[in-house]
Amino acid sequence: MSKMAKDILKMDLYGLLGIDITATPKEIKKAYRQKALTCHPDKNPDNPKAVELFHQLSQALEVLTDAPAKAAYDKICAAKKQAEERHRKLDDKRKKIKLDLESREQQAEAQTQDEAFNTRTLEEEIARLREEGSRQLEEEQRLIREQIQRERETQQTGSYTISGVVKCSKTNVTPKLKLKWKCKKDDQTNGGYSQDILFRLLQKYGDVSNVIVSSKKKGSAVVEFATVRAAELAAKNESGLSENPLKISWLEGQPEVIAPASQPGLFMSSQGQLSNERDYESVVMMKMRQAAERQKLIEQMQKEDDEEA
Repeated sequence: MSKMAKDILKMDLYGLLGIDITATPKEIKKAYRQKALTCHPDKNPDNPKAVELFHQLSQALEVLTDAPAKAAYDKICAAKKQAEERHRKLDDKRKKIKLDLESREQQAEAQTQDEAFNTRTLEEEIARLREEGSRQLEEEQRLIREQIQRERETQQTGSYTISGVVKCSKTNVTPKLKLKWKCKKDDQTNGGYSQDILFRLLQKYGDVSNVIVSSKKKGSAVVEFATVRAAELAAKNESGLSENPLKISWLEGQPEVIAPASQPGLFMSSQGQLSNERDYESVVMMKMRQAAERQKLIEQMQKEDDEEA
């Protein structure tokens, strides 16, 4: 049994979301959104347990909103409940004659085989989910991030104060992380990591702009994030696959700590805001700059691969 399947079977997915087994897909999504909002990494940057809970809620949404995976999970849960009830009733009946005991043992063996078959079915469905990806999960997480952003904008009423220690990074530098993991030269699976797997491991911390896996240098990749905050959360909390952990380091855009502002507060008036035209030009320039940085990074990795080869 795969580690992911074992982890899912240890959890009560319905209890985790606070719903009943008869809940509709719409009710499941609603419960997920309510739970995930309270423990989203962006709202709990200093709480590793919140990241783990958010990951478990994501797994629950993936399984319970996919009909084949949900059916396999429900089947195993039902079989476990039946087995527990059966064992309680068998305490006294075990004293019966040998023939009766042998008969019951044969029944238990047959049920164990059924449970093994159901477990394999669940593993196959989980593997399929990992291969196909969960567009539904990505959409739900995108909606949550947008809601968090709207809440932040509501709290900021047109002016803001900067005090204490301020974190900043180099202007116009896209935050990038370098990932490394153990991988033999002849390993066709690249140590268990692919572009798709890395993307799904890291997107829970925020928008991932690009994932570049080295084609020649095994066990190496670079990830580009849309925000410094997302890169910080990933660098701090992500460990990768348990059987082959990731080593994460900053490549570009790491925040630096500067001295507190001398003024008690810095206020932005509505007169200081850029016009729509200026904003549009800034967005276009930022996109062009990110594209140039990405191309430069790809060329640099190819050059390093050629040198090592």
